[in-house]
Amino acid sequence: MLVCALGILVTFAVSAQEKSADSPVLAFNESSKDFGDITQGEKVEHVFKFENKGNSPLIISNVAASCGCTVPNWPKDPVPPGEKGEIKVTFNSSGKMGKQNSVVRIYSNASEPIEKVSMISNVLPKGGK
Repeated sequence: MLVCALGILVTFAVSAQEKSADSPVLAFNESSKDFGDITQGEKVEHVFKFENKGNSPLIISNVAASCGCTVPNWPKDPVPPGEKGEIKVTFNSSGKMGKQNSVVRIYSNASEPIEKVSMISNVLPKGGK
């Protein structure tokens, strides 16, 4: 019985390794962008560049920001292996003050199904820069 159970576990482990070897791999050039001091009401944007370093097409199913002040725009079509893509993120500092860390979560079919990037800033009052 124990030998049978171990055999089943080994089969699942090998199957999982094979799947991850064939999976897309989402690799970002950078995981965060620090804008330093910005003025309240200012909009800043950054393009996070990535590459699919896996062996099958990368499908980004959703990109979600930590608040409504941050808006992401991402490719809706599959990204083939070896190809590059971009996720553009805009942060609107209206109504914000002080240190801000806007986190964006990327949901995909990659070997790591949830990746994160962030935009950091220090929002100063108008006229205080």
